[in-house]
Amino acid sequence: MTRVLAIANQKGGVGKTTTAVNLGGALAETGLRVLCIDLDPQGHLTINMGCRYPDEVELTVYDLLTNPHVDLADVRMRSEKIGVDFLPANIELSGAELALVNELGRERVLEEKLAPHLHEYDFVVIDCPPSLGLLSVNALVVATEVIIPLQCEYFGMKGMQQLQRTIDRVRHKLNPQLRIAGILPTIFKSRTLHSQEVLDLVKEHYGDQVFEVRVDASIRFAECPLEGQSILQYANASPGAKAYRALAAAVLNGDGGEGEGGQ
Repeated sequence: MTRVLAIANQKGGVGKTTTAVNLGGALAETGLRVLCIDLDPQGHLTINMGCRYPDEVELTVYDLLTNPHVDLADVRMRSEKIGVDFLPANIELSGAELALVNELGRERVLEEKLAPHLHEYDFVVIDCPPSLGLLSVNALVVATEVIIPLQCEYFGMKGMQQLQRTIDRVRHKLNPQLRIAGILPTIFKSRTLHSQEVLDLVKEHYGDQVFEVRVDASIRFAECPLEGQSILQYANASPGAKAYRALAAAVLNGDGGEGEGGQ
């Protein structure tokens, strides 16, 4: 069965896109078929895939969600460097929630468009927007699992309860199979005591839900989009590349998450 991973956190700047791109690339590196979906109007995943000017893309996720005549195959693009297919997005996507507000079954539009193509992939990785609106709910409805990138700063923990409540509501009302695959500590600054204190606090609060993997802060991640590469190509032997390969292995092995032994 295809596994659909929603990379979600309503706080911006916590490494969602970085995780979506590099986890997708690490899974593809093992020979798996991967589709990445850019569900963020900022279009950062699209840019990271090598599409320098997302505003010039003719058909995007916006068209997929709002036009019943547009099929996933019409929107799909390919990143040969990273080894994944992807669905691009641009600022037009910011109008999707308004366009769908009167649509029947508006929480399931992405699920309906994705369903006929799921058999083509082993993994689908969705880069969610920094909000808990209709786009994120669409991602959670189609997802089998959620990965939560959590920045190792005190304020990074503040929104966790709200996010977990949203996940619980979606699970109970729309998607009973949804589970948290794990919480991923990101942007860890190894030279600061604060990062370690927050990481200890995260592990104390969330225990087995926290991945053993930790992603350290690195300028390398910011440089990757300019090359249209993931960290796996851009800095193959770097700590960041090793971290995302380890995350891919943990996802494949079922480490972390609810009821599983990540710690």
